[in-house]
Amino acid sequence: MSAVDSKAMAAAVERPAYRDTNVLRWLGAYAASTVGDIIYYLALSWAATRGGSPAQAGVVLAISAVPRALLMLGGGVLADRLGPRRVVIAGDAARSVIVLGVAALLLVAAPGLWLLAAVAVVFGVLDALFMPAVGALPPRIAPPGQLARIQGMRGLASRLATVVGAPLGGVAVALGGSVTAFGLAGLLFALSLPLLLAVRIGPLPADDDRPKATALRDLTGGLTYIRRHRVLAPLLVVIALGDLGFVGPLNVGLALLADDRGWGASGMGWILAGFGIGSGAASLLLAVRGRIARAGLVQGLALVVGAGAIAALAVVPHIVAAAGIAVAIGLFAGLSGAVCSALVQTQTDPAYLGRVTSVSTFFSLGVAPLSFPLTGAAVGLWGTAPVFTASAAVCALGAVYGLCSKGLRGAELP
Repeated sequence: MSAVDSKAMAAAVERPAYRDTNVLRWLGAYAASTVGDIIYYLALSWAATRGGSPAQAGVVLAISAVPRALLMLGGGVLADRLGPRRVVIAGDAARSVIVLGVAALLLVAAPGLWLLAAVAVVFGVLDALFMPAVGALPPRIAPPGQLARIQGMRGLASRLATVVGAPLGGVAVALGGSVTAFGLAGLLFALSLPLLLAVRIGPLPADDDRPKATALRDLTGGLTYIRRHRVLAPLLVVIALGDLGFVGPLNVGLALLADDRGWGASGMGWILAGFGIGSGAASLLLAVRGRIARAGLVQGLALVVGAGAIAALAVVPHIVAAAGIAVAIGLFAGLSGAVCSALVQTQTDPAYLGRVTSVSTFFSLGVAPLSFPLTGAAVGLWGTAPVFTASAAVCALGAVYGLCSKGLRGAELP
């Protein structure tokens, strides 16, 4: 890294992340890539439903989860070996080329569902390599004291991407079908590249032994590092249990709850809006405040409150009360999740950050979604209230486990 870059990184300590142009370039790239992701999945789902039966379309949309879950831990090893920015740039470049190629092919032919399935599998592989690197990049572009603020900014960017991406993808499909939507997604992936190339990053940590190790030894070394860490070991258990108890009710269970209560699709929309407001408020709090005192304690207590709100959601009779509870779920669960992410990034030795992030992402995006069919089956057998209560208990169990860990309970953000 040049002397100019070193001075710029040192100067970044003196200003908040939302005024740091280096962070803002990264945030712009992240937002463009996230909007592209949303439009890509919308285009893929539209093309799949138009090209086959509902069951076949479901297979196309779900198939990417297999390589993502199988290869996620390997993605963390790659991020630590090559550096996260290289992996992120390569991932967005590959996704741009692939999606633009699909758009061009669909423009001149109708290759069928096999092409869409192949693209979904390739995207699953790229996601497994891309996501750990995305999580490992912030500590390389900003000082530790700004990482909580960056997590808040990232959360706000994700919410904005959802608000912008879905209608933008819908307009693209309406104007030109899947071809236009795939093309727009590819351009957004490409837009992130010059921004990422302009981001300054800190040097890789010195580790003379690491290049000589095999990928398997790197992976086992990362898992051993986590197991022995007094903060990360309980923190990843909290993340795993929190996600496992949270995603089922808020994805599958919510639609079944709205149908059971007679609230319909509009009622479900109000609940999702409430959740989005609460989650956005938690992200804004972190983005503005920049630091939460006694972070380990706060994340545990916030998860306890969020778990209680999940259980309460299944027993309230009126949609207005349900939307209010959804705000509380988004606020407290969102705050807990953002603080957990900030703790992962500040507590981890930079040499292991890709591998630690891959383990966290594996639980969030690999294991937790497996609860979707279980949640639906359980609601069919026992109803919404018992299932939501059981899911809340899983979240609360994770929170209590974390609060019982002295290392995690006393963990602080820089």
